[in-house]
Amino acid sequence: MANTSTIARGGDQSPAPGRRRRSSARPNRASGLPPWAVPYVLLVPGLLVIAGLLLYPLFQLIVMAFQKVGIPQIKGTRPAEWVGWDNFTRIFDNDIFWSSLRNTVLFAVIAVSLSLVVGTAVGVLLHKLGKKMSLLVVVGCMFAWAVPPVAQGVIWRWLFDADAGIINWALNMLPDGLSTALFGRADWTGEPWLNDAFSLYVVLIFCVVWAGFPFIAVSVLAGLKGIPTELYEAARVDGSGAWLTFRKITLPLLKPVFAVLTVLSIIWDFKVFSQLYVLMNGPTNREGFNLSMYAVAEAFKAPPKMGSGAAISVVLTVILLIVTVFYVRQIVKQEEM
Repeated sequence: MANTSTIARGGDQSPAPGRRRRSSARPNRASGLPPWAVPYVLLVPGLLVIAGLLLYPLFQLIVMAFQKVGIPQIKGTRPAEWVGWDNFTRIFDNDIFWSSLRNTVLFAVIAVSLSLVVGTAVGVLLHKLGKKMSLLVVVGCMFAWAVPPVAQGVIWRWLFDADAGIINWALNMLPDGLSTALFGRADWTGEPWLNDAFSLYVVLIFCVVWAGFPFIAVSVLAGLKGIPTELYEAARVDGSGAWLTFRKITLPLLKPVFAVLTVLSIIWDFKVFSQLYVLMNGPTNREGFNLSMYAVAEAFKAPPKMGSGAAISVVLTVILLIVTVFYVRQIVKQEEM
């Protein structure tokens, strides 16, 4: 009777063994936002920073490409004049633009290819070395990658200097017969490597590859660490050689890594400026211009034509977007297949 009356009054209503009482309290949503909106709200600060540092300057660059901006506009004595497509027409009619485009494309193709080949070879070597030796080589390589672009240009300008460069000194140390047989000359005193456009870009390629391959090597090394060793052991048992193993196992599994490295290298090498500026000692040799140097020369050399410089920059940006989108689409198609 006591137990029955107690239950009827709701006094002792403890849950049955093995069952948990459901809490009637709802989760506290202090923000008042639905759950699906929280990730988007968290992205807002980052998007605002990107918009302020990247999208707004890009918008201003595009606007300036359709305007005439010179000394009066810089001083603020006269507003910018809208000229439509005149800036683009002017640069397309200039032979310097097409020579700069040719230099940019050829340099990027050679520099990207060499950086990937050298970086991949060094990455495979690092994977074969022991831990201590691999760490030592990685640290030594990263010193080159950590050097700022301007300092890279200074180093290689000193190496190939006509009067005090170590390259001319080393070539003069070769026996006259050997130097004549290899290069067709024995005296290298005062050789102006950086005055000719061809030799200038040879030096620039050395400079960019020297500074760029460590990042590729470390990235390839990280990718190799993620490949199961059982695959290599099975290939070794089947009698597969080193090159066949690399082509059939390593290369397919590292395709995502190579895709990212290729896109990054294309972007970096297409818009190389600091190293070329230092090696050239400013925009002095028009035959050695790339698109970045040509844009700076148009925008800031007297008389300044910032509209034309902006137009060249827009063309370079469009080329980079087209190349990057095309390459990424090819990679995605290969992954889907």
